[in-house]
Amino acid sequence: IGPMELQQAVDNQKRQLIAMMGDNIDPTMLDDQLLSQQAMQSLIQRKLLLQSAGEMGLTVSDAQVGAVVASMEQFQLDGQFSPEMYRARLGEAGFTPNSFKSAMIEDMTLGQSRSGLAGSEFATPAELELNARIVGEQRDLRYLTIPLESFVNAEVVSDEDIAAYYSENSEDFLSEEAVELDYIELLAEDFREPVEEQAILDAYQEEIVNGQYQTETRVSHILFEQRGDEDEQAFQQRIADVEARLQAGADFAEVAGESSDDIGSSSFGGDLGFTAGEAFPSEMELAIAELEVDSVSAPVETEAGVHLIKVTERREGEPPPLEELRAGLEEELAMSEARVELLRTVETLKDLAFNAENLDAPAAELSLEVRSSDKVSRSQSDGLFADPALITAAFSDDVLNAGHNSDVVELSRDHWVVVSVREHHRAEVMPLEQVREEIVARITDQRARAAVEAAAIAAVRRLRGGEGVESYAKAAGFEWQVELGADRRNSMVPAEILASAFLLAPPAEGQSVVDYVVSTRGDALVFEIDRVTAGSLDDLAEGEQRGLQQMVGAEYGQLIDNEYQQGLREAADISVL
Repeated sequence: IGPMELQQAVDNQKRQLIAMMGDNIDPTMLDDQLLSQQAMQSLIQRKLLLQSAGEMGLTVSDAQVGAVVASMEQFQLDGQFSPEMYRARLGEAGFTPNSFKSAMIEDMTLGQSRSGLAGSEFATPAELELNARIVGEQRDLRYLTIPLESFVNAEVVSDEDIAAYYSENSEDFLSEEAVELDYIELLAEDFREPVEEQAILDAYQEEIVNGQYQTETRVSHILFEQRGDEDEQAFQQRIADVEARLQAGADFAEVAGESSDDIGSSSFGGDLGFTAGEAFPSEMELAIAELEVDSVSAPVETEAGVHLIKVTERREGEPPPLEELRAGLEEELAMSEARVELLRTVETLKDLAFNAENLDAPAAELSLEVRSSDKVSRSQSDGLFADPALITAAFSDDVLNAGHNSDVVELSRDHWVVVSVREHHRAEVMPLEQVREEIVARITDQRARAAVEAAAIAAVRRLRGGEGVESYAKAAGFEWQVELGADRRNSMVPAEILASAFLLAPPAEGQSVVDYVVSTRGDALVFEIDRVTAGSLDDLAEGEQRGLQQMVGAEYGQLIDNEYQQGLREAADISVL
């Protein structure tokens, strides 16, 4: 495993992390040293699996790879494979067609290996029956609900209790640390100036030359890559044979499908889409420019290999009139100039703010306005200072404690802000009267939950003593339910009861098991189990049986795959330099 392969794996991990987390990503997660350790271990395991697959003689044909690539949604436009999309996506991911083809072959080979391992494991009838006994087990349940709300506000909370709670839990009632800030905000829009007419005319001419209004040519190709076991003579003979077929009148698309080494385009007759003269290597573009529609080039050599190119269509581009593009061109020119001036001001402000005691002098020198914020906390969720970068700057040690101005923070390419702390409001215990209602609510809730627990314990004691669920519930004024033959997937019984009831050992013959759980709402659910019926494979529907077989097989397959990979690792001789 060389440095380039490792770096590509690290870059791929970065792209995946950024795609998953977007702007919320923690920059420390993109540390190369951290990612390289993870990437190296993944590459080692991949190499071991590929070596093992090679020893088993597993292979993948170009036709299989081409079919898979053609079906991948990320390369499709309106449900059809798009050569342009294919090239663009590969470029974004850091692949060349050759490296992508190699990666696909490796992935599909590893898929064969894993499928073979998973397919070699299965569940025996005895194992399925054992799992069915557990999965299909049924229990007769009776349960009553002791609602939390019936104990809320049962008694008045005294001033003494409130004061005691406040004293014992004062750290729970700290005000949130906050700062009042002075800041200078720079927006590109503020530096916008009128655009001269000549600049608009020049931009229009440039748009015509460089825009998408040029003549475009649609091309197809047949790519030849020299194979590892192919000498130069054999390679040239293969190219010559295909040329001869085309000169004899063979259909270019058909020949491309059979002979091209480009897996992305061969399934589509070699179609590469349109170019305006910049899409392909210069050698190809020179050949394309000289070809007439429906003519085929002589062999063209690029870094990718040797190409036979056919022009299939040519279309002339017609630029829209100036007035149609004027607004967009004017906006682009104005903002471009504004951004230049913005960045000049930002660089000057950085120097001035770094050496200044506050923001007044830098603002005066640059004719900028110093604004003041209301209180800003670390958990600010709205307004300008909800931006994490500004929160970090405002509460940094250098700004908060040392009293310096912050760096000029880039929120976007058109938006910069520098801050300084005008006043620091430290976290402190809030006055009792300010938190009295919260304390009353807490004490009331604690007492209600304690009362519910006590009532549940009393109910369990009575039911274990022989009293029935129905009679006890009616006497105590609680709702009760019965569910006979409830299984683990029952939707009528509260999930908390099911989770607890199926963990308890079955009751002895003629007896019952009684217990209670507290729901997420705080209600106590007292339940009784008086009969347990083991499941049976024969009692499961045909679809349920298949699902159970797949589930157990998948679990066994995963176990054997893990063991297999661990075995390869233990048997390998690995050196990390």
